Amino acid sequence: MALPVSKAPTLVVTLLLAGPVIAGLAGTILPAFGFLPVLGETHWSLAPFKQLFAMPGLGHSIALSFATGLNASLLSLSIVFLFAAGWSGTRTFQAISWFLSPLLSVPHAAAAIGLALLIAPSGFLVRLSSPWATGWDRPPDLLLINDPLGIAMTLGLVAKEVPFLFLMTLAALNKPGIKDFAKAGTSLGYGRMATFFKVVLPQIYPLIRLPILAVIAYATSVVDVALILGPTTPAPLAPRLIGWMNDPDLSMRLTASAGALVQLAVSIYAISVYLVLEISVTQLAKHRLSFGRRRPADQYTRGIALGMMAAIIGAMLLAFLALCLWAIAKSWWYPAVLPQSWDFTAFTKALPETRGIFATSLILGILAAVLSTGLTLWLLESNTNQSKQTGIWLRTFIFVPLVLPQVAFLFGLQILFLTLGLDGGYLAVLLAHLVFVLPYAFLALNDPWQRLDPRYARLAASMGASRLRIFFKVHIPMLLRPILVTCAVALAVSIGQYLPTLLIGAGRVITVTTESVALASGGNRQFAALYALLQLLIPLAGFALAALIPAIVYRHRSAMRLEL
Repeated sequence: MALPVSKAPTLVVTLLLAGPVIAGLAGTILPAFGFLPVLGETHWSLAPFKQLFAMPGLGHSIALSFATGLNASLLSLSIVFLFAAGWSGTRTFQAISWFLSPLLSVPHAAAAIGLALLIAPSGFLVRLSSPWATGWDRPPDLLLINDPLGIAMTLGLVAKEVPFLFLMTLAALNKPGIKDFAKAGTSLGYGRMATFFKVVLPQIYPLIRLPILAVIAYATSVVDVALILGPTTPAPLAPRLIGWMNDPDLSMRLTASAGALVQLAVSIYAISVYLVLEISVTQLAKHRLSFGRRRPADQYTRGIALGMMAAIIGAMLLAFLALCLWAIAKSWWYPAVLPQSWDFTAFTKALPETRGIFATSLILGILAAVLSTGLTLWLLESNTNQSKQTGIWLRTFIFVPLVLPQVAFLFGLQILFLTLGLDGGYLAVLLAHLVFVLPYAFLALNDPWQRLDPRYARLAASMGASRLRIFFKVHIPMLLRPILVTCAVALAVSIGQYLPTLLIGAGRVITVTTESVALASGGNRQFAALYALLQLLIPLAGFALAALIPAIVYRHRSAMRLEL
C-alpha cells in the first residue's frame, strides 16, 4: 500500500527526530547495563552503575547540575515575567525587544567566553572600577569564575535563557485576543502587573510551557557553559561524562553511559520539581484571585524588573566589547582599562588556521538551516492543504530532542554511527545538528504560517493556480521575512552546537564552537576572544541578511515593509 503524499512530510520529520533519539537512547541504555558487544561485554550487569557511584564527588556533581540548572531557569523565567508584566505594550518594552532579539543569535560558548573576560578578577568589569573605586592595584584574590557554588555558571545561563524565554513570551503576547484581556483587566481598575499575572499570564502560559521545560532540560545538562564558567572540583555531571566518554580506557564508556542515564534522571527530576512548583503556584493564585486586590501602585516592582533586564543587556554588551578588545589587544596589563598596545593584524595572522574551521562551520550551518527550514515549510504546507493545523502530538514530539538532555542519547548515537562507520564524518554531524535545529525552525515559522490569511491561496486557486504555484507565488513571497528569520535562527542554533559536533564528529570535524571552548580553557585570551567573535560573526550575518533582503525585495511595496 503506497503512502499518501500528504503523510510524507510527517513521516520524514518523525523519522528524522525519532530515529536518532530512539537509537541514541537504546545505545545509551544497553552499555549502561553492561551490554556492549564491540568491547566484548555481552552479559547484563550493574557494574557500570557501581563504578559510577564509586566516583569521587559524584553526589556533588549531581547537586551542582540540578541546582544551577533549575535556579538559572527559575531566575530567567521570573525576570521575563516581571518585565513583561510591568512593561508590555510600552515603548520601553519595544526598545528592549529590539535589544534582546539579536542576543538570541549569540551562541552559548561565545556568551560564556565574553562573560568570563568580563567578570574575571582581572576582567573588564574590575578594570573599569579599579583602582579609583575598589582600591585594587592588582587583581583581587577572588574565585569569580569556576566558583564551587556555580554562581558564575548560573549567571551565564541566565544571560542566554532570558532572551529565549522573552521572545517566546513575546510571541505568545502577540496571539489574537491577548490585548483584549489586558484592556479588560485595566478597565476593572487592576494595576499593570496585577492585570498580567491575574488575566494575561493564564492565557499565554500554555503556549510557553514547553519551551520552559526545554530550558530546564538544557540548563541541567549543559556542557560548553559548564566547561567555561562552571566549577571544576568537582565539575557538574555533564562535563564529567564527556571526560569519561573520551577516556583512553574504553571500559569507561560503560560508566559514562550509566552516568548519562543519571543525567537524564537529574533533568527529569528538575522538571518534576518545576511542575510541582507550577501546581503549587497555580493553586495559590486561584485562592488569591478571589481577594479582589487590584494593586494599582506597582512602580517600584516595575523599576526592579526594568533594572534586571537592563543589567542583562548591559552585561552582554560589555562582554561583547571585552571580546572585541581582547581580539585586537597585543599588550593589556592590569589595571589599564584599555590595552597599552594594539595588534590589528590578529585576524589576518589567524586566517590560515581559521579558514578551514570557518568554512566547515559555515557549510554545516547553511545546510542545516536550509534543510530544517525546507522540512518545516513542507510539513506546514502539507497540513494546510489538508485543512488542518499541525497536530498537538506532532508539535509536542518535535520538541522531544530539546526536552531530553543531549548526553542522554548522543552517547548512544555516537556508538551507532561508529558501528555503521559514519562517525567522524560531515554527514553524521549534519544529521545530528538537524535533530536540534529542526525544532527551533518549526518554532520560528509555525506562528507566521498559521497567521497567513488563507483567502489569498483560495483566490489563486479560483484562478486555476496549482498547489505548487500557490506555494511559490503566494506563500513564499508573503512569508519571505519569516522564512529568512527562520533560516537565521536555524543557522545560529547549528553554529552553537558543541556536544553533537564533539561526539558525533569524533574530534575530526572541527568548528568555531568546538575550537572556542577548547581555547577558553587555555591561557591565550586573544585567541579565545578571536574565535568567540568568529562564532558570533556567522549568526549575526544571517540575521543581518534576514533583515536586508526583505527590505530590498519589498522596497516598492509599502504594505510588505516592516513597520518600526
